Amino acid sequence: MILTVTLNAALDVTYQVDDADWDGVNRVRAVHRRAGGKGINVARVLAACGQDVLVTGLAGGTTGEAIRADLRAADLPAALTPIAADSRTTLVVSDTRAANPPGVRAALFNEPGPEVTAAELQRFLDDFTARIAQADAVVISGSLPRGVPADVYASLAALARKQGVPAIVDADGEPLRHAPEGRPAIVKPNAEELARAVPGGSPAEGARALRARGAEAVVVSMGAGGLLAVTEEGEFRARMPYPVEGNPTGAGDALVAGLALGLVGRTPWPERLRRAAALGGAAVAAPVAGDFDPDVYAGIHPQIVIT
Repeated sequence: MILTVTLNAALDVTYQVDDADWDGVNRVRAVHRRAGGKGINVARVLAACGQDVLVTGLAGGTTGEAIRADLRAADLPAALTPIAADSRTTLVVSDTRAANPPGVRAALFNEPGPEVTAAELQRFLDDFTARIAQADAVVISGSLPRGVPADVYASLAALARKQGVPAIVDADGEPLRHAPEGRPAIVKPNAEELARAVPGGSPAEGARALRARGAEAVVVSMGAGGLLAVTEEGEFRARMPYPVEGNPTGAGDALVAGLALGLVGRTPWPERLRRAAALGGAAVAAPVAGDFDPDVYAGIHPQIVIT
């Protein structure tokens, strides 16, 4: 079982529109509402790949109830620690006939999230400690709600490590800078997040710096440029054969799901990166975060070049 942590869970709303008019009135062609947040998106992809999962994190208020209801409807096992404040909503506007530049464009609007008390966070930590020993791996990802310290992901990775459970951390800003202190198995920033955490160098130099701080491996996602992995076995690049058009929201989460599958299966790094990159590309072709297009995955997987 892979346990996922989403401390800033959300109700994700996606509007699909044609030729968005950002100065006028738009007609929404389709609306999707579902439980989201990076860890929940990872869990959806893992479940679609046949992996047992458990969604954990924080959820509160009427939005939190909507999140729980959607997870039940999706048959995703969840054990979300309750909080008093209302969980957040996110909005994606996906313009499916964007004219400039041509192709699909998407804009993401993220609310900051609820205020979490020290007592609520401690209840989650107690719940996490009780459940982590039953997991084969843990994925810790996404933004932090207000009131949660920036080093919490490092603490969770360290708690998992004490139980012999490898952790993947996907974060930005201060949580990313602190993450290596918990000695996670993998830290997964994108190129922009890495540049903010370790300014002034190349992606390879930044990844090596995070490894030097304690991460066992660092995988950098670079969009259409593929993946860079700096590991104890060496450095690898996964190069995409062609760019995939669509909604990039959730592509990084699908990529992390691929890394988690490789981690629990002890898959060699080249094939681990190939599957992760293919899942990320296939997620771009899906309309909402947490899904991926299996036909795109099957087509792109064998064409990814690993060096």
